Formats: sequence, structure tokens, C-alpha cells
Amino acid sequence: MKKKTDKLTRAEIILKSTIIALFVIIPSLSAFFLAWIILDDLLQAIIIGGIVHFIAMGFSLKISKKFFIKNRD
Repeated sequence: MKKKTDKLTRAEIILKSTIIALFVIIPSLSAFFLAWIILDDLLQAIIIGGIVHFIAMGFSLKISKKFFIKNRD
């Protein structure tokens, strides 16, 4: 008989962390490269990418609070 634990396994933590990291990185890099191509100014692209990055980090904080809670059966 397996003992039920309230802790997440290492594999679950790595998988969920990777998904959250992708949720933050993809919009940030997309906004950076699009702004760089459209505006042709690296500094403005960095600022726009940074703003999008921190907005995505705010959303990921809220998602991670729900995402990392293990359901008890």
C-alpha cells in the first residue's frame, strides 16, 4: 500500500516550473523581437520586452499559487 503525501514529487515540480517559465519567457521574447524588428531600436525593444516580462511574471505568480497546490483525494 502506497502512502499518500501532500508534497509534490521532484518530477512534478520540474514539469510545472518549466511550464510557468515558458509562460513568462515566450511573450517576453516575442515582444522584444517584434519591437526590435518594427521599431529598429534596440533600447526601446529592451524596454518593451521588460515591461511585457514583468506583466507575465505577475500573471505567473497568480497561476503558480493554484498550479503548485496538490489535490488531496
